[in-house]
Amino acid sequence: MDEIDRKLIALLQEDATQAYTALGQAVGLSGAAAHDRVRKLRERGVIRRSTVEVDPHAAGRGVLAFVLIEANAWMGDAETADALRAIPQIQEAHITAGVASVLTKIRTATTEELQAVLKEIFLVPGVTGTQTVVALETFFERPVSVRQHPR
Repeated sequence: MDEIDRKLIALLQEDATQAYTALGQAVGLSGAAAHDRVRKLRERGVIRRSTVEVDPHAAGRGVLAFVLIEANAWMGDAETADALRAIPQIQEAHITAGVASVLTKIRTATTEELQAVLKEIFLVPGVTGTQTVVALETFFERPVSVRQHPR
């Protein structure tokens, strides 16, 4: 991936609906060349998908919680992933090292709904406990940066 690819990705992360001619102009390419670059980034899996960013509060999902899941067995298998994926309020699930086996990001409408999700998590085989942190406010969330950052 070169600097032009990085610039194209950054521009698409700001607004994925931009025309290829506008993208090309911004990076010094023709619209067709920009389209070809973006197509190749998709084929290589660098760009996984284009989507719409939804405000969780406006969509009625204002409660944000991070839940550490404790277990008595290895949780890094497909069965666990499928069980957690089946709970629609779980936005992300990550296998972790440390005191817990899995870290999840959960969005719900109410704390009562969050409690119901926690009950569902306890039905996943191997789960022995959870530690929940409810976010009161989000300062910011960033997309994945493809820019090279100075150290």
